[in-house]
Amino acid sequence: MSRQMTEMLKGTLEGIVLASLAQAPGYGYEITARLREKGLTEIAEGTVYALLVRMDQRGLVASEKRPSEKGPPRKVYSLSDAGAEYLDEFWKTWNFLAERLDELRGGEA
Repeated sequence: MSRQMTEMLKGTLEGIVLASLAQAPGYGYEITARLREKGLTEIAEGTVYALLVRMDQRGLVASEKRPSEKGPPRKVYSLSDAGAEYLDEFWKTWNFLAERLDELRGGEA
């Protein structure tokens, strides 16, 4: 992955993870797997886990422990109301920036 891609992902990963949780709750590995299925193959599990902990502390996600068939209980995350509001703002900001960048590139929005 290029340095530029890495830097762009750092700036948007929070919104990306929240968007995944808006589709369905999940635990760290499951969320990472979903993102990899979408082509974001370079995202590390450890990065997602650390991000989930920070978002939990900020109230953007809710978490609960659920039994696992393969070992100890898993911490499953879901989007909180505050997280849904944050995600809505993320998409508004994303759309604004995408439109401006498209204009700069010479395309049509």
